[in-house]
Amino acid sequence: MRATDLLRYARVHRAGAVLVGVMAVAILSALFGGTRIALPSIGSIGVSTGIPYRQELPLLSAVFLTAVLGGAMAAHEEAGAPRVHRVRAVCLAVLTVATCVFSFVTESLAVGPGAGLVYVRSTLIWLGLALVSVRLFGHQLGWAVPLASALPLTWFSQEWWDWTANPAEDFFSWTLAALSLSLGSAAIAATRWRMYTFRSARGAWPAPVA
Repeated sequence: MRATDLLRYARVHRAGAVLVGVMAVAILSALFGGTRIALPSIGSIGVSTGIPYRQELPLLSAVFLTAVLGGAMAAHEEAGAPRVHRVRAVCLAVLTVATCVFSFVTESLAVGPGAGLVYVRSTLIWLGLALVSVRLFGHQLGWAVPLASALPLTWFSQEWWDWTANPAEDFFSWTLAALSLSLGSAAIAATRWRMYTFRSARGAWPAPVA
């Protein structure tokens, strides 16, 4: 894979716009992330609770990142040679690293390094879920699975499994991030053409339509 291939792919798939979007989200979190989302308390009439915006904003960054895999030629690219898949994976990885670095710096300056690590961890978890959503529902619905996961975190916050509120050193949350990224990577790698190749080796299967 050559650098020109990566740059060409990034230009065609609006990687610059994606990067601007995730940077805007990180800046928004740094400036206004402490503002709480007002929510009615379950079981307490007239009582409201809330969670800081910065706990949910990483979801937007994760969904924005999946946009680099979309485009009018996405279906044809999935049927491409291994070199094409490497370019797609490297482009997503570069944007993810840039997003994590920028988000960590902005959150660290606004709140502290711990908040920066939590923001990065949440971004990685939701990115994995967004990649699964892309595989299941298509590029236009990359937000579906992350949003579904955010609902219980919003209504039942401060639980032991709430990765958006757990401290930066929480082992379970980082394990969850690793599992989510692994699952998302596997989901994106399992294209229709690759599944066809795998299944055809075990019997006669019709080729998928691009």
